[in-house]
Amino acid sequence: MFPYELYVLAVAFLVCIPRATAAACEPIRIPMCKLMPWNMTKMPNHLHHSTQANAVLAIEQFEGLLGTQCSPELLFFLCAMYAPICTIDFQHDPIKPCKSVCERAKCGCEPIMKKYNHTWPEILACEELPLYDRGVCISPEAIVKAEGPDNPYYQESKCSSESTPDFSLDSHSVNCRDSNSEPCKCKTVRLAQKTYLKNNYNYVIRARVKEIRSRNHDFSAVVEVKDILKSSLVRIAHDTVTLYYNSGCLCPPLTANEEYIIMGYENEERSRLLLIEGSVAQKWKDRMARKVKRWDQILRDQSRTNSGRNRTRRSRH
Repeated sequence: MFPYELYVLAVAFLVCIPRATAAACEPIRIPMCKLMPWNMTKMPNHLHHSTQANAVLAIEQFEGLLGTQCSPELLFFLCAMYAPICTIDFQHDPIKPCKSVCERAKCGCEPIMKKYNHTWPEILACEELPLYDRGVCISPEAIVKAEGPDNPYYQESKCSSESTPDFSLDSHSVNCRDSNSEPCKCKTVRLAQKTYLKNNYNYVIRARVKEIRSRNHDFSAVVEVKDILKSSLVRIAHDTVTLYYNSGCLCPPLTANEEYIIMGYENEERSRLLLIEGSVAQKWKDRMARKVKRWDQILRDQSRTNSGRNRTRRSRH
C-alpha cells in the first residue's frame, strides 16, 4: 500500500521528469522489509543489486546491528536503499531515503559499529542523498499519517507487537540531531539533598525502561513502574506508564531495559508525567529509596514550619 501523501508528491514531480522504459514494480520478497509501509519495489536498487535474491544476502549482514536497537530508523533506511519504494507512476527512478534519515541512523549506530572496529559503510554514505525540502525522498515523518495495519509507522495503530517492529533508542542517540540542528547537550543534574529540596519534584518512581519512542524528534519513555516513592497531582499506577519529554533532546538520557530512579514533574490538566529541565534519571540503587524518604520528610517539615509562620503573621495583623 502506497501512502496517499507520498503518491501526490511523486506525481507532482513527474511533470518535470521524462518517461523512460523501465522494469516493472515487483512485490517485496526481502523478509526484513515486508513490514515497511510499501509493498512494491524495483530492481536494480540504489546499491545496484540486480535481483532481490542478491539484495537479501547483502542486507542480512545488518541483522546483528538491528538487534542492538541503536536507531529507530535503521530498518526503514536500509529497506529504502535495498528494497526502494516503487509505484506504477514513478518507475524511472526509485525514490531514495532522505539524507536526514540516513544521518539519524548513522548517528545512532556508528558508535556501536566502532566498538567492533567497523565504520559506517561507504556505500550507505549520507552525503549523496536528497534533502527533504529540495527533492523527492522518503522518510518516516512523510508517511506517518498513512493509516492502516500495513503501516508499522502509523502511530495510532492497534496492531500487536508481533505485527510491528519494536523500535527503541538508547543512550547513543542522546547527542544525535539532523545536520542542520545544534546537537543536544544534556545538563548533568547531581542527585543530592540540596537538589531535591530546591526542585521539589511532583513524582519520584523506581522504573524499568521498556522503550524510548520518537515521533518527529519528540521523545517519550515507556517505563514499567516498580515502586512509587512520591506522587501528587497525577495518579500513578503500578503498571506501564509513559513519561513525556518536552524538547527534541533525550534529556535526561534513558536506556532501554535499565532500571532507574526517576524524578520529574506533572501536567495535571493532561494527566501526564513529564521529564523536563531539572528532572533526574539515575541508575537505581537501593539506598536511593531511603534517601528520598528522608529528603521528603524534610520537605514536609519545612512546609509545616512555613505554614505555622504564615498563620502567626496573619494573627498578628
